[in-house]
Amino acid sequence: MTRTWQITDVTDAARARIGTARLAAAFGVPPVERARLTASLGAQLRLCLAKGGTWRLTLETGTVSRTVPGAGESVLHAVVTQSPRAAAAGQPPWRVTVPCPEAAADVDLGADSVADDPELLAQALLGTDEDTALVLERLSEQEGLVEFHREELQQTNQGVVALHAELDAAGRAQREAFAAERKARTEAENARRRLTFLADASAVLTASLDHHEIVRRLPELLVPEYAASVDIWLFDQDGDRPGPAHAAAAVVAARTGRPQYAAAHPGGLPGVDDQPPSALAPERPLLCIPLPTRQAPLGVVTLSPPGERWDADDAVMLVELTRRASIAIDHAQRYQHNRDIAETLQRALLTELPAPPGLALAARYLPATHGLNIGGDWYDAFRQPDGGVIAVVGDVTGHGLRAAVMMSQLRTALRAYAVDGGSPGQLLTRLHTFLHHLQPDLFATAVIARFHPDDPTVTWAAAGHPPPVLRTPDGRVRTLDAKPGAMLGIPLRQEIADHTVPMAPGSTLALYTDGLVERRARGIDPGIARLADALGSFGPAELDADLEGSADGILRPMLSDSERDDDVCLLLCHLRGTD
Repeated sequence: MTRTWQITDVTDAARARIGTARLAAAFGVPPVERARLTASLGAQLRLCLAKGGTWRLTLETGTVSRTVPGAGESVLHAVVTQSPRAAAAGQPPWRVTVPCPEAAADVDLGADSVADDPELLAQALLGTDEDTALVLERLSEQEGLVEFHREELQQTNQGVVALHAELDAAGRAQREAFAAERKARTEAENARRRLTFLADASAVLTASLDHHEIVRRLPELLVPEYAASVDIWLFDQDGDRPGPAHAAAAVVAARTGRPQYAAAHPGGLPGVDDQPPSALAPERPLLCIPLPTRQAPLGVVTLSPPGERWDADDAVMLVELTRRASIAIDHAQRYQHNRDIAETLQRALLTELPAPPGLALAARYLPATHGLNIGGDWYDAFRQPDGGVIAVVGDVTGHGLRAAVMMSQLRTALRAYAVDGGSPGQLLTRLHTFLHHLQPDLFATAVIARFHPDDPTVTWAAAGHPPPVLRTPDGRVRTLDAKPGAMLGIPLRQEIADHTVPMAPGSTLALYTDGLVERRARGIDPGIARLADALGSFGPAELDADLEGSADGILRPMLSDSERDDDVCLLLCHLRGTD
């Protein structure tokens, strides 16, 4: 469908505008699009009248392609052109296109009748503004909607502001929670660090049984992390507490048994009393902690802080560490005291060896150097009334002063029994009965050898003890491994048997305790084999000439790999050769 209008004056323009509006309505163009079309056309027609000349308005329907192939959309084209002469001059036409979803039949616009009657023309012009009114009505409705949405937006903004305020509050609460969590985590890490240090330092302090070593290690543990300086004041054994050389707070700590803090300002440390600054060091704080024991303090530890002052938790840890150090020092001093007593008693009971004709004796006793393992091993040699010589080596189970006392009782009992005579097996049997009734919870091992100048043999017996080693004059060495008796003192009735072997002049019999041959990693048998090799390495002349030196020559290789955690006894019995 195509419509054309010639426009030369206002009437033609009005007629064309009215026709366009009606045709657009007939074709179902939406009101808003119709208003836009008529408004645009009116503006263009005014420009055309201002320019003058003859103009042509053409309306025609058509279709445009959609995205889907085979489909189209109906549109209405409006084109304003000038006379053919102007068009030929190259002036482009004015165009506008609007959608028209409803196709319409040929419409009689009645334009001519309208143009002849001015009154009808005016009515027609007013009628063409119905679309504009409708658009204004729609605009009014849209303004109402816009106002409604503006109020909703304002309320939404208020909600957003409130939400932002809540989010800010939640953020502050979250930051405070994070800060509290970081603080708690830091405190937990510091507590873990203190506990780890306390455990490690306690292990270091209790590893030694030398109180001088403990006193030396304590400052090394504390400086520089927990203290700038450490001074340890140990009281004299007689209880003297000299004061002028020490801070007044240290003297107060020694007298009261409570930690003292000396500084210009109170420390407020838990469990610590505040004191005025020390006259010896008024510019620095001092923490004086006593070394407590069950009876009385052993001394006072005086510390200066690594910074301006101590943290309260660090001070608590330092007090606890000092308490543990005091226990370690006290145990070390008690250990050394008991060890000295046991070693003194042990050495006092190891008698001087006899020198019978034709028989040379050499003995070595080495106390244990680790732990309180001293006091159980012993040796002895003495004559019997019939001229025989008894040589014995024994080992009492247990260690320390009690084992040394029990050893002395066994030694005395053996000498008493030997006065009445008896073979080595008989003597061990009587010792077994004696020990079982005297100390049911203590046991012992022993080996006894009996030599007689008129007998070319040696009689021996053992009770749970390592076997003797015999070296013959030709240099051959063998272990006397005949079945021994059980340990002395066990709750078992036993008769310990005697064993006799020939012993020609130039022979050497070695009696010893397990501390000489036994090693934890290898057992006792390899050690006995090493002892046999060491004894066989000497020549007959060496043993005859220097039995004491030979004993030392055996100990050196035998103890080269020993940790000396047990006593060592060695008794060499050498039958001198004939000239």
